[in-house]
Amino acid sequence: MLKIGYHASHEQFKPSALLKYVQLAEQAGFNASLSSDHFAPWSLDQGESGFAWSWLGAAMQATDFSFGIVNAPGQRYHPAIIAQAAATLAEMFPERFWVAMGSGQYINEQITGEHWPVKQHRNERLKECVDIIRALWNGETVTHHGHVKVEQAKLFTRPAIAPKIIGAAITEETARWVGSWADGMITVSKPPQELKKMVDAFREGGGEGKPMYLKVQLSYAENEQQALQGAHEQWRSNIFPSPVLSDLRTAKQLEQAAMFVREEDLRDHVRISSDLSQHLAWLQQDLDLGFSQLLLHNVNLQHEQFIEAFGNKVVPELLKYKTS
Repeated sequence: MLKIGYHASHEQFKPSALLKYVQLAEQAGFNASLSSDHFAPWSLDQGESGFAWSWLGAAMQATDFSFGIVNAPGQRYHPAIIAQAAATLAEMFPERFWVAMGSGQYINEQITGEHWPVKQHRNERLKECVDIIRALWNGETVTHHGHVKVEQAKLFTRPAIAPKIIGAAITEETARWVGSWADGMITVSKPPQELKKMVDAFREGGGEGKPMYLKVQLSYAENEQQALQGAHEQWRSNIFPSPVLSDLRTAKQLEQAAMFVREEDLRDHVRISSDLSQHLAWLQQDLDLGFSQLLLHNVNLQHEQFIEAFGNKVVPELLKYKTS
């Protein structure tokens, strides 16, 4: 079933506001949600960062959505704790929860005071964590000494059906790698030719036949200038390549890095338009590439307006387009 989801950005809104927005999104016709999972925002202008795992219990009770969360186990989170948290949500809300796992960013993980590994070691640690989590969901008692340590961990409350583990990928190299071990892939919106390379890499790496999810970064407002300005105000510090976003330490550093980012520079990274038909055309191209979940993140702060407009004009057309 095609999912058109609302992205809950904890870096931009208080958890109470996001709870209201997912309820509004369900009423408007969206049928899924994706949650971020940060300790710090990407910029001081964003200024929020609620604890997503607490919020998920409330949001899943308040809606009938399927929910995913993007998580980085191994440093800030011990994999046994993530296994327990995800198992609890999946037991309470059967087949409505999935978790996307990635190697993380220093801005969140540095709070532990531990060494921040190079990317290769972060990937090795991630795969160890995925294997540990799956073993715990299978009822095994796990002892493991590697990039992470686990001593005689066993989960006593487990769901009848384990959540899917989706691999988070931003580069073709990572997409190819996650194809070998993940239940699916999640990536972020790019121009069609670049997205196709991600899709091909994932399938070549072992992802053929597995689901693909897309987090779509867009900015919609009543006029073009508001859409552009809102994207620049909120998302200019998020447009850098993965090595920059992964390794800077604080929101202040990201703000400094974004000092010379112009409004027009955002157009290469965020789908900016006040024209709903343009947004619809972009999203239809994503469906043509084989994505089964489109998780829409309006990066400006006008979310009630976004939810209403997309609920009226975009979501119904996407659902018809996929089934036509």
